[in-house]
Amino acid sequence: MKRLLTGIKPSGELTLGNYIGAIKQMVAEQDNYETFMFIADMHAITVRQDPKELKERIRKLLALYIACGMDPNKNKIYLQSENEYIASLSWILECHTYYGEASRMIQFKEKSKNNENFSVGLLTYPILMAADILYCDADYVPVGIDQVQHVELARDIATRINNVYGNIFKMPEAMVKESAIKIKDLKDPLKKMSKSEDNPQGSIALLDDINVIRKKIMGATTDSEMRIVYDMDNKPGISNLINIATSLSDYSKEDIEKMFEGKNYGEFKRFVADIVCDEISKIQEKYNELINSDILDKILDEGIKESRKLAKEKYDLLREKVGLIR
Repeated sequence: MKRLLTGIKPSGELTLGNYIGAIKQMVAEQDNYETFMFIADMHAITVRQDPKELKERIRKLLALYIACGMDPNKNKIYLQSENEYIASLSWILECHTYYGEASRMIQFKEKSKNNENFSVGLLTYPILMAADILYCDADYVPVGIDQVQHVELARDIATRINNVYGNIFKMPEAMVKESAIKIKDLKDPLKKMSKSEDNPQGSIALLDDINVIRKKIMGATTDSEMRIVYDMDNKPGISNLINIATSLSDYSKEDIEKMFEGKNYGEFKRFVADIVCDEISKIQEKYNELINSDILDKILDEGIKESRKLAKEKYDLLREKVGLIR
């Protein structure tokens, strides 16, 4: 079975857009691959974090992903910082990476622009990401289109090391799913739903109160035409709500258009709100069972075992190849 690796950075709140656009796809893939899923907590500290808040976000993120359907029996789930060999491996990879390669990373250029006080970690974290990918010989890494560059860097580093020291690393491939539905902001359906959006009424967080979620959907921007048809160019608000409904139910776009022919937007929004609130209520119920239990710690304790074993093997092999041995 091919191996798939995915990392999740504990920043901000998970939204309905994250759930539909990414998490549901991860859940669907967990039967098809040997999956390694890690919380990328070391990536989070490239900018200074409040320690207490970071600890809480890590736990909430893990609980939410499991509540959304990520099965710890089908995934090796672990905390990145608990695998000390990944950071050690990353240092050797850094010593085989050129400054020009690291400084060309899109996110580094954006976040360091007009900022002289960025941390060195902001420059080198794509190499830590390469260590995350390469230590376990991942075949595939699911990423957004803006993250493909990081997988390409991992491939470049792996190629360079393999050419010098022999066949150390497997070549990973970026898995870009352009077909995933992109959920838009409820207030501005020309923009994606974002966990950092300035207008909180346009975004649904998975831990929002259910009554608040219903109000947000009922207040979603539509248009004055009063026709419920799918047309992203001319009716982005209605089309976004149709995408939400079809993603969380067995209804097709055509089903919804027929169901609501001649009906008003209020009826349609109530229909969408019922679907969303039912789905998120189930997630929240499972989340509440997990968040204050010892289940999460048991999952992390079990998941780190295979991760640490593979990383130690890869680190020891590479350490010997470069001469770091008595």
